[in-house]
Amino acid sequence: MAAMHEQRRERGRICFVDHYHYGSSAGQPSKRAAVVMAVKSWAGFTDFEYGSLWAHWGRAASKKVKCGQTGIGGPWSCDISARPCR
Repeated sequence: MAAMHEQRRERGRICFVDHYHYGSSAGQPSKRAAVVMAVKSWAGFTDFEYGSLWAHWGRAASKKVKCGQTGIGGPWSCDISARPCR
């Protein structure tokens, strides 16, 4: 399915030009845990659609991470997005 999206070389990787994937998490005890779970969400769906070569957050481009906490001392959640690269 990756071939259906326009791709280009960026810093030694092949990336989707304008196709983003999203991940999210909720109810986590810390911001770090919320980010980790959101990245797992992003990678899992990316792997499902395009395969493991595309599912590495570390290779992704145009990353955005937005996290928040419910109240003082409450659980954390994050929403992330990035363009998959291989």
